[in-house]
Amino acid sequence: MRVVVLGGTHFIGRRVVEDLVARGDEVLVVHRGRTEPRNWVDCEHLHTDRSGFADVAGDVRAFEPDAVIDSFALSRADVDAVLPHLPDAQLLLLSSMDVYRAFELARAGVSGEPMPLTEESALRLVRYPYRDQGIGLDDYDKLDVEPPYLDRDGTVLRLAVVYGEHDPQRREEFVLRRVRARRERIPVGPGNWLWTRCYVGEVSAAVLATLGNARARGEILNIGEPRTHSFSTWTRQILAAAEHEAELVEVPGDLVPTDLTFTRAHAQHLLFDSSKARELLDWRPEPVEFGIERSVRWHLANPPADASTDFSEDDHALSY
Repeated sequence: MRVVVLGGTHFIGRRVVEDLVARGDEVLVVHRGRTEPRNWVDCEHLHTDRSGFADVAGDVRAFEPDAVIDSFALSRADVDAVLPHLPDAQLLLLSSMDVYRAFELARAGVSGEPMPLTEESALRLVRYPYRDQGIGLDDYDKLDVEPPYLDRDGTVLRLAVVYGEHDPQRREEFVLRRVRARRERIPVGPGNWLWTRCYVGEVSAAVLATLGNARARGEILNIGEPRTHSFSTWTRQILAAAEHEAELVEVPGDLVPTDLTFTRAHAQHLLFDSSKARELLDWRPEPVEFGIERSVRWHLANPPADASTDFSEDDHALSY
């Protein structure tokens, strides 16, 4: 296939591009040129901001894509700058599980939504969840982004928590920083919260399974691991993948270090049902341990530049 990827050089889009090229597809990556990987896969590049997409739309049409993947539309303005200028091709949008009402309740520390979440579950009541938080996402809302793509018969993939190589949030770092410091005891909370995750390679596999699939057009699909372990079990899986032995010591919530907040108690679980995607796309994710092992090995081999071993007093007291 001939595929245009909007974004595609950072994390999820980067893996999608790499897998497309490995599959033998011809890929055009449209991005700003700020995070272009060195010595990367062989694909075409087109540099532009979204606000200037109309100026390069002719080049995109000349590529004659079979499909367009939008990996980084965050606001309605992002969509309006691009979607009217896209050619008549299959459209695929990467969205998020934060559109669901359960996400809103979890952030408020209350419960109320039945689990697991399906594509028909209730959506958020409050818009712009990150407005006025000083993180540059005042206009972010996937609820503004999804409808225009669905109106064009596009496919919307609502992603669970994605981890893996090149993850800018380094979701395993709350354990791996202690592994690097050779901690033998790690303070945690109850760790019984459920939040569906998905390895970036499995997300990419779902994207590739969507391309060329006529049954996926106009559909909303949850993308997440088939079975989800609690955060305490996930912590142990990370330790096992790192081949590090440490005791998890449960401490009161007010003593849990700030980088371990996900191990505290939460009222609302965020558990996904991705069976619709697995059936419609014939998508068969590998066991979660495979993704955890690959991700942990990469992150241990590529520690962040600011990989701190400066722990709180509570952490020091428990780590001897």
